[in-house]
Amino acid sequence: MSEERQDFVPQEAATPRWVGLVIVALAIVSLVALGVAWSASNRSSADQRALASQTMQVKQSEDVLSQRLAKAEDTNAQLQGELSVVTDKMKLTETELHRARTQATKIKQDDAKQLASLENSLNGQLATKASTDDVSKLGTDVTGVRADLETTKNNLNMSRGEFGTLIARNHDDIEELRRLGQRDYYEFTIAKKGQREKVGDLMVELRNTNPKKNQFGVTIFVDDQRHEKKGLTVNEPLYLFSSGSRAPIEFVVNSVAKNKITGYLSVPKAAPATHTQASGN
Repeated sequence: MSEERQDFVPQEAATPRWVGLVIVALAIVSLVALGVAWSASNRSSADQRALASQTMQVKQSEDVLSQRLAKAEDTNAQLQGELSVVTDKMKLTETELHRARTQATKIKQDDAKQLASLENSLNGQLATKASTDDVSKLGTDVTGVRADLETTKNNLNMSRGEFGTLIARNHDDIEELRRLGQRDYYEFTIAKKGQREKVGDLMVELRNTNPKKNQFGVTIFVDDQRHEKKGLTVNEPLYLFSSGSRAPIEFVVNSVAKNKITGYLSVPKAAPATHTQASGN
């Protein structure tokens, strides 16, 4: 029996099917992972941009708040400064008013003492004048007293100001006060608005007039200082005080017309009308 020779050729085993499925599955998972990573990256970038935008807005808001706070602090400092100035001025005005009232009280007391002294002196003279030779002289004195009484009667028709001084209402009253010899009087007429006029030793500028209400406004220049007075009325005295003098200077307007005022300045004989400080209305 002959042996047949058979050639054996090994055959490679076929790749299992599940291996391909695994590879496909891995590829799908990789793609999905890449997609998820790309989406996460995009979201991360968007979040970063949004965060940067919000940070910028917060910074801008902080800058605006800082500017507003700084402005508020500046305004507060300015208001505090203005309040301090107003407070100082109010204190100064109260001091001047108190000084003026004290001076007025002292003037009235001095006038009362002088009148009492004059009355006592006159009574003493009348009591001692009993001789015939003194009768004629007494008659002359009586005539003088009558003249003084007539002057006093005329003076009583004049109103008195805050400091007890008589306020003239017209030229005749001014002449009557001149005859008393206690003060100097400077009559004036200012007929142009906005122009400075010299009255005595003062400079006066007419600001406005209201003939219907008999009111006016003036600016008085004293020692390079400007004193503006508004809403003054006819025969209302404006008082000025000389440095070192207790007797006031009086500025009085007797009549008001359109862009025109007429009045007088009354100055104590013992005090010049310079180096004055405004006080009064």
